[in-house]
Amino acid sequence: MAGETMTAADYIKHHLQSLTSMSDVTQGQGLKNIADFSFINLDAIFFAVLLGVIGSFLLWRGAKKATAGVPGRFQAAVEILFEFVDDMCKSIIHNEQSRKAVAPLGLTLFVWIFLMNAMDMLPVDLLPMVWQGVTGNHHALLRVVPTADLNTTLALAIGVLLVCIYYNIKIKGFGGWIHELFSAPFGPMLAPANFLLNLVEFLSKTVSHGMRLFGNMYAGELVFLLIALLGGAWASTGSIETLDPILFVFHLIAGLAWAIFHILVITLQAFIFMALAFVYIGQAHDAH
Repeated sequence: MAGETMTAADYIKHHLQSLTSMSDVTQGQGLKNIADFSFINLDAIFFAVLLGVIGSFLLWRGAKKATAGVPGRFQAAVEILFEFVDDMCKSIIHNEQSRKAVAPLGLTLFVWIFLMNAMDMLPVDLLPMVWQGVTGNHHALLRVVPTADLNTTLALAIGVLLVCIYYNIKIKGFGGWIHELFSAPFGPMLAPANFLLNLVEFLSKTVSHGMRLFGNMYAGELVFLLIALLGGAWASTGSIETLDPILFVFHLIAGLAWAIFHILVITLQAFIFMALAFVYIGQAHDAH
């Protein structure tokens, strides 16, 4: 922040805080916990909606430009992605009618989460500095990776849970699903234990589904911040004549290596979230 000396800890804390609905935190006068759900993280909502619109537009454009002849590169990429997702859906969910809705849902999840994860590839200070310039407030907060926010990932996981409940009721009937909650897996004689175990299963799957994505993206964001601190340490070593070239080279190599590796991470995490969504929805089709 301009005009102030920040320690490494201050720098990291500042970048890990979100633009929220609470004015005291927005003005940099307070810090919130990672799992504090009393806040509405406005930056996460904005970027999630924006990237959702961009992802929908790209898929719509790919469908609109589709031709029966030789496809262009963009159309070919969309077709390969669609066939990959559709084949995975077929291997997990055997109900053809359900696949008509679940496969597009999986494709949407993959593209949307990939785009949100990919925001981590931007320089960590780029958009926050732009936002500070726009607002004229050098304490203004902005996080640009929605999936590094636990609110976003748990919201996605809860959405998958609601879809699972929908298919449980659709496939088994409301009475059949309730009966399964109280009779599986130990039989109706242990109905209270069965119900408690099934509730724990739904809860644990949902929490782990969201936490897995959040944890990986939060850790990736933190590593980028630490690499950025290397550049800051190099720039603060003195005049141009006394700048340490070894520290500069190490900063570049570390940043390049982590960025290349992180391309795999952001893609893999989008794939894992989609695959688990298919697995959980497929389980909703199975009778116990």
